[in-house]
Amino acid sequence: MPNAHRGEIEAVLDGRPRTLVLTLGALAELEQAFGASDLVALAERFETGRLTARDAARVIAAGLRGAGENVSDAEVALLRAEEGAVGYARIVARLLSATFAGAPDTRPQPPQTA
Repeated sequence: MPNAHRGEIEAVLDGRPRTLVLTLGALAELEQAFGASDLVALAERFETGRLTARDAARVIAAGLRGAGENVSDAEVALLRAEEGAVGYARIVARLLSATFAGAPDTRPQPPQTA
């Protein structure tokens, strides 16, 4: 059973429920794969909502590896998702949301007026 408090989600791939989580190691892997200088740059890249199929496979593979599965990006690219391409996009969106949605906003805030 995935633990939402740890950023875990469950997704059905090849008809089998699997747990995915973007651990710190998985995020470091994605930073390198996407050429992001830090976590903020990685999150900003994902905020655009524009991902290639290769990007989706990388994110899903990193999530599976974060949960302890020993899979390559190429193996993940061969897995089937319910709803096809829409299913892959939903898995990526849910995983990124579980990872980044609760992050505090560290940008400077305008002063409060009384």
